Amino acid sequence: MSDDTAVAVGAPERSLWWIPLVQGILTIVLGLLFLTNPAATSVTFAFIIGMWWFVRGIIDLVLMFVDHTMWGLKLFMGVLGIIAGWIVMSVVMDTPLLGTLGLATAYVWVLGIMGIVMGVVDIVQAFKGAGWGRGLLGVLMIILGGWLVANPVGSAIYLPWVFGVLMIVFGIMAVAAAFQLKKA
Repeated sequence: MSDDTAVAVGAPERSLWWIPLVQGILTIVLGLLFLTNPAATSVTFAFIIGMWWFVRGIIDLVLMFVDHTMWGLKLFMGVLGIIAGWIVMSVVMDTPLLGTLGLATAYVWVLGIMGIVMGVVDIVQAFKGAGWGRGLLGVLMIILGGWLVANPVGSAIYLPWVFGVLMIVFGIMAVAAAFQLKKA
């Protein structure tokens, strides 16, 4: 491939540098909202997640008729998305803080179980020759995952601040990437 072709291929991506810039700025703003007003932001975020699941469930059902491959999975995911989205939206509308805390608690459970599973995999990898560092990481993941599973509500209370900090960090990274893309 010649240099002229490489420039032509990269040109459209560079002209869209502003998309990660806008995404980064919006992510930073959302992160700041999580840090400054965690309750209201969490309730709104939980409701939006419920709406997303509901709409995604409808889309999965429609796709089942458009593309018949894996129709059983699409049917299952569609029905599950509609039911889960409806439940989340209903609970958040009826009892906003309790519904949001319930969703956050479920999220913490998932993170805890994932941590335990990833820790076990790391320990197995360590015994297969990946090194003691991998095994130590596995032990730490199991401890952290176990702590999350044992204390899901307490952990869920801190989730808005964790989201806030992570969103600010990822937002800054997206803004930096946008400027690097523009400069390229």
